[in-house]
Formats: sequence, C-alpha cells, structure tokens
Amino acid sequence: MNESLFFLHVLVIFGFAVAAIKLGKEALTAWVSLQAVLANLFVIKQISFFGFNVTCSDAFAIGSILGLNLLQEYFGRPAAVRALKICLFCMVFFVVMAQFHLFYEASIFDSAHIAYETILSASPRLLFASMTVFFFVQQVDVRIFSWLKKKHSKLLFRNGISLTLSQLLDTSLFSFLGLWGIADSLCDIIVVSFLIKLLIIALLSPVTAVSKRWIQPAEAA
Repeated sequence: MNESLFFLHVLVIFGFAVAAIKLGKEALTAWVSLQAVLANLFVIKQISFFGFNVTCSDAFAIGSILGLNLLQEYFGRPAAVRALKICLFCMVFFVVMAQFHLFYEASIFDSAHIAYETILSASPRLLFASMTVFFFVQQVDVRIFSWLKKKHSKLLFRNGISLTLSQLLDTSLFSFLGLWGIADSLCDIIVVSFLIKLLIIALLSPVTAVSKRWIQPAEAA
C-alpha cells in the first residue's frame, strides 16, 4: 500500500508543478518553498517501504528538485537561486513560529499540545541539519563539477556524476545530523533516499524537456 501511495504522491506533486508553472514564477517559487517546509515537518514519520523502514518525505525531495529545475529551465538560474533563499527564509520563519507555538502554556481543556510538541520539538535540529548540509554540499558539488570539467567535455556526464556524489553526501549527512536518535534505521533511510534521488537524477532531464515543450508559463502566455 505504501509503495503505491508513494508513486501516486509523486504524480500528484507533479500535477501541482504543472499548475504552478501555469500560474507563473511566483507560484512555482512559493510551491518549492512550501515543499521545503513540509519536508522538514513530515520527515519524522517513519513508514515501511519495500521492506525498508524509512521516512515519508522523499516525495517532497523529488518535488523540490523538480521545482528548482523547472525554475531554472523556464526563468533562468537567478530565479532558482532566489527560490533557494526564499526557501531558507520560510524554513527559518516556520521554526521560529513553531517554538512560539510550543511556548504557549496549554489550558486544562487542551488535548493537542502533546501532539504538537512531538511534531514540532525537532524543528530547530532539522533546520540546522538542512542548512549546514545544504551549504557544505553546495561547496563540494561546485568543486567536483569544476574538477570534472577539466577531465571530461560532456555536460550530461559531468552533471550526472557531480549530482550523484553530492546527493550521496547530502543524504548521509542529513540523516546523521537530523535523524540520529529519531529514526529507527538510518541505514534504510540513507539507502532508499539515495536510490530515489538517483531515479530523480535519471528522469529529471526528460521530464523537464517534456514540460518545456507542452507547458506554457503565465509570463509567456
């Protein structure tokens, strides 16, 4: 059931990506930012997936990477870079507001505070892990890509190798920094998340090419 639901989840996310493109750059940027918040909010829930014990937020990783790729393809690299900054801003705002929410003392009639505390108490740690890993991996990725550029002329090869290595590093570091002591099996999470990201890397170019051909953003309408 989880496996079927996951692929349906990805299809629904892609459907919303199409709708966001039709609405324009601002909608696509907001959609990417919202997924960054949802990924950090939902990552602590664990599920069984093809026999592995993993988290259920990998679909948002697919959506975020797809959204950034579409932003860059339709509106240029500056739009994607700006979207990353907006994502960071939204994540920081969410974490700060989550702590304010937890600081309020619940009344004797409240029954939701314990649930909120369970879900939101890990937010600062997850944000710290996301930010630290993101900036470190970006630096590594730039250096790997630069080194490969001197060794190999084909862009597709360089891009594939650098993305694969950087995403392996990203998945491993975030799992240890953000999920150590929260998730049951970091090994399962790392393996499955990385395999999903490899699938994303393999499918991203054709999906973007198809969307570029058939979908017209609002700015160009």
